Amino acid sequence: MARIAVIGAGMGAMAAAARLAVAGHRVTVYERSGTYGGSLGQHAEEGFAFDTGPGLLHLPAVHRDLFVKTGKEPLERCVTLAQVDPASRHLFADGTSVSLPNASRAGTVAALDTALGGGAGAKWGAFLDRARDAWDRSRRPLLEEPLRPDWQVLGRDPYPAEERRRLLRPARRAGTVAEIGAWELAEPRLAALLDGYALAYGLDPLRAPASAALLPYMEETFGSWYVMGGMRALARAVYERCLARKVEFVFGAEVARVVEKDGLAAGVELADGTVAEAAHVVLGARPWPGLVPGQELWADGDVAVRAEAGASGRFVVMLSLRGGRPADAVHRTVVHPADGAAEREAVFGGRTAAHPTVTVLRPDDPSTRPDAEHEAVTLTATVAPHGPVDWTDEALRTRYADTLIDAADAAVPGLRERVLRIRARTPAETAADTGAEGGAVPPPALAGAGGAFLHAANRTRLPGLLLAGGWSHPGGGLAHAGMSGALVAGTVVEGDAFRGSQ
Repeated sequence: MARIAVIGAGMGAMAAAARLAVAGHRVTVYERSGTYGGSLGQHAEEGFAFDTGPGLLHLPAVHRDLFVKTGKEPLERCVTLAQVDPASRHLFADGTSVSLPNASRAGTVAALDTALGGGAGAKWGAFLDRARDAWDRSRRPLLEEPLRPDWQVLGRDPYPAEERRRLLRPARRAGTVAEIGAWELAEPRLAALLDGYALAYGLDPLRAPASAALLPYMEETFGSWYVMGGMRALARAVYERCLARKVEFVFGAEVARVVEKDGLAAGVELADGTVAEAAHVVLGARPWPGLVPGQELWADGDVAVRAEAGASGRFVVMLSLRGGRPADAVHRTVVHPADGAAEREAVFGGRTAAHPTVTVLRPDDPSTRPDAEHEAVTLTATVAPHGPVDWTDEALRTRYADTLIDAADAAVPGLRERVLRIRARTPAETAADTGAEGGAVPPPALAGAGGAFLHAANRTRLPGLLLAGGWSHPGGGLAHAGMSGALVAGTVVEGDAFRGSQ
């Protein structure tokens, strides 16, 4: 049994802590803030409650596996999962709309054909076939195994793009999300649909490799789920599972550096000078300069050194509304702008988009509102992080909240007349609460693009120091963070013999 120090109480870090404790280790989690959960926060005010991070759960098998491996009570006994159906409604700038059923390939194809016509469903179905091939080719090395030393094999894009022959010119194949939309889907609304999936994960469709097709494939294959009580309830369940496994939490404990001794990680030093010895250290946050003084965690050529994937933040508007939620209200609606190119240029150019893609969440959950005569609605847009944009500017915050509300009126008619209270959360708050630079949200790891969208390996060049959470392999997103925790725990327990889940 070894002492293990975990830095941060985010979802990936807690997943690693619970698994390591079950394996017999003495685990202590040091968290700089006063609570657990990382990005899974909640804002509560006068009977209303809002998720401040992800609002839906995808690939729930990751968390089911965590609860199976760490105790007798399964996930569904600890939280109530509600399948969201339809999974999403999409409103396009030309006035058309389509509702996509949850985890029904045939239903999705039929809905797109009916709403958009022109064989739109068949085009999307053929795209999902190619996305499934990419999933089959990359799932294990990209998600279920530690990042290989020869990670360059993941630099090749697994998406089998269609060859487009052109008269007197070389054939071309889509290499990015935007090119799939333009060349393969060849329908502006389908292209906007695909772009929306990429943007939701903080990816620039112009740069994200074609393998990002895995993201809509995973969602449309494995479904979308809401955790009753909000996603904070999932964070609480994982925290309580850690406590049940005797994991110790120390809140308000900022780690200044990792202690190195004889070429090994030997513990952590807190900001107040306290040193806690440990045989292994798990970092559940983005590495910072001086984390291990005098020690290079990566060498030239490693993924962490050459990673080129940009980061974005999230702007969240929490609306307390008078009037009850209609029985036919859709849980998630995505409002697409007329000019997606302008939005991409603004977000990834460090500016605010005049017309952003806005996701509207209207959960049918009594715990989010004071009574049946009120409703809690959350609006979210992907934005540039704090720094390029000064999200502490109060006038800008107010103006941009109004921008999202204007867009959301298409999803919730008469929205403004129902507003009792508006609360905005920007990347500046995310940075303050989580310590993430600029309030950036890490994107998931993707194969292709020469490895530019991979994340740092869970192992570092300092033996005994491992990385978990969204800033490490296999990247950001709730499911991916949970996978990182499993990979870190497996590496500690099995050592060099560990090759991932079987």
